[in-house]
Amino acid sequence: MELTNLVGALGFQQAVAALSGHRLLCIDEFELDDPGDTVLVSTLLSRLAEAGVKLAATSNTLPGKLGEGRFAAADFMREIQGLSARFRSVRIDGQDYRHRGLPQAPAPYAEAEVAALAAQVGPSASFDGFDELLKHLAALHPSKYGALLDGVAAVCLTGVRPVEDQSTALRLVVLADRLYDRELPVIASGTPFDAIFSAEMLNGGYRKKYLRAVSRLVALARESSKVAAPSG
Repeated sequence: MELTNLVGALGFQQAVAALSGHRLLCIDEFELDDPGDTVLVSTLLSRLAEAGVKLAATSNTLPGKLGEGRFAAADFMREIQGLSARFRSVRIDGQDYRHRGLPQAPAPYAEAEVAALAAQVGPSASFDGFDELLKHLAALHPSKYGALLDGVAAVCLTGVRPVEDQSTALRLVVLADRLYDRELPVIASGTPFDAIFSAEMLNGGYRKKYLRAVSRLVALARESSKVAAPSG
């Protein structure tokens, strides 16, 4: 996702130029969300490989099955097979922990508690309503979500609720990744994080992304107990 966001932010030619100077490009959680991403990533990686850049990626999906269940993969088999041909697969077998069921989220805080903890942390705490946050994310390119968290020590949210559409849910997935990258505790009121994605979403083509987001948000919500604990 960060790779496609980079292309969206810089433009294709500028992204190729920026990445071509590296000897190795490592991509974690390699996955394809839609047909446009398939063609984009296939073309980008081809250009980088031609420039001598080595590629390494991790994925829960074998290269030949990228995009399966998300769109008509047969219509884009040439691109998918082209991507697959650029990789030598090394399988690490074992049960994906995300297949063991959703982790149970801690009980949410009351809104007054969220406000009090935000005040306790001080200026380095963000303090937002969930709906206002989602509205802001919709107006911002996902490549900039990380910058929202610069200088933030804890994220405080009120009124967390189930998300209703796929676009909002996928933006929340990106934010969850950026929060997790920075190990930021999340203090929230409203719906527990293990109930923000519907059963339909969790059983759809983006299942892996949503399960990862839930797992990460739940872990960060558990970290909120360290903020709430009295010091000394």
